[in-house]
Amino acid sequence: MSTVLSAAGFPEEQVRHRARAGAAGAFPALESYGSGLLGAVPAGQDPYDLLERARIVPPVFMPERLKKLIDLAREPLYTDVELDTRVGGFASRLPLYVSAFGSTQVASHDLGEAAGRQAGQLGIPMVIGENVVPVNGFRAAADSGVSPLLGRIAAYTGAADDEHGGVVVQQSTEDADAEVWNLVYSDPVSEPLLATGRLAFELKVGQGAKPGLGGLTVLGREAGGRVAEQYAMDPVFGADSDSVLRISSPGTFTEEILRQQIRLMRNNFPRVKVWVKLHPGRDVAHAAATAWAAGADSVTVDGAEGGTAWAPTAFLGQVGLPLGECLTRIGRTDHCLLASGRIWEGGRAAKALALGARAVGLGRAALLAVDEDAEAGLVRLVESIALELRLLISSVGKYHANALEADDVLLPHDAATSSRSTG
Repeated sequence: MSTVLSAAGFPEEQVRHRARAGAAGAFPALESYGSGLLGAVPAGQDPYDLLERARIVPPVFMPERLKKLIDLAREPLYTDVELDTRVGGFASRLPLYVSAFGSTQVASHDLGEAAGRQAGQLGIPMVIGENVVPVNGFRAAADSGVSPLLGRIAAYTGAADDEHGGVVVQQSTEDADAEVWNLVYSDPVSEPLLATGRLAFELKVGQGAKPGLGGLTVLGREAGGRVAEQYAMDPVFGADSDSVLRISSPGTFTEEILRQQIRLMRNNFPRVKVWVKLHPGRDVAHAAATAWAAGADSVTVDGAEGGTAWAPTAFLGQVGLPLGECLTRIGRTDHCLLASGRIWEGGRAAKALALGARAVGLGRAALLAVDEDAEAGLVRLVESIALELRLLISSVGKYHANALEADDVLLPHDAATSSRSTG
């Protein structure tokens, strides 16, 4: 087993087990069958994590199951549940996507490309995070070399078909200065995606791990010096330390700025889909509505549980709305709402879908899975999640991922009361 990555506070071993075991990882150990008495497992330790505290509640009477029975001329099974959907304008085989990794060191080369290759194979969208180009360059030193951004795109397109999934490229303030979208839009590596309508640009308004802040990365002083013109540096680790904190600007947004940014994206890049990523701010519902009204194809809400990169510890447990709270504030909508934040298994994913998300993102879970097995770890993890989704969706008498509804989830009493009073 690889020990390159660790994820404190995250169910790392469960993810690694699924990356090894695939769909079998959705069940208890086979050795316990027939001898172990298996009951409820303890809920998560975060008292504000609505998705962990919520329960999926199957009804007794299931008219949709009757319709499926008539359609199939037999009793339907969980294997009849369909998981294909539209994600931000893309046809996706599953209600899943790979979240942005940004310029984190662990995803810069091998793991990022492995995740891209397996996401393409799975037929689900992949988001490439911000600051990759300002930190690593658009192309390697030699023209024949491959940068992390181009390498991930090439790995994805090499494994994908021409109908499913898509690549999403984020841009933040420093990326805009580096003209990342212009470079990607005009580069030959993007043409297969443009020709099939499978390229999107995502305006990054914020992220769950650091709501209200930009990206933070630790660099050596020499590396920091190379990007000092693009980024501010903070020697928080001491004057004698070789490490410095690289600071990204979070950008400044008002309603009008957001609307104008989206309109510029649609005008300047007419061949791409327009995505917007929001941090879990208290006005997240208003921000999402503003983005959709301006023409965004998709809005991603990154709950406070999300994040794959460096973040201040004060932010990790004390800043931003939890994902479940974001979903209940926004409510169900006909627009495409995507959600990320500690998604690693089918139960949490199903609750997010029932509360209004069209698809959910895999961030830390995806990285851990490809770290476990660079060839098939993510594929196996997704297999286990897909099996659980089919089981859970079938249990409430539904047979498509988009058929889940808020009534399929029982919210904690305090959360349900708060939702009714604010709705």
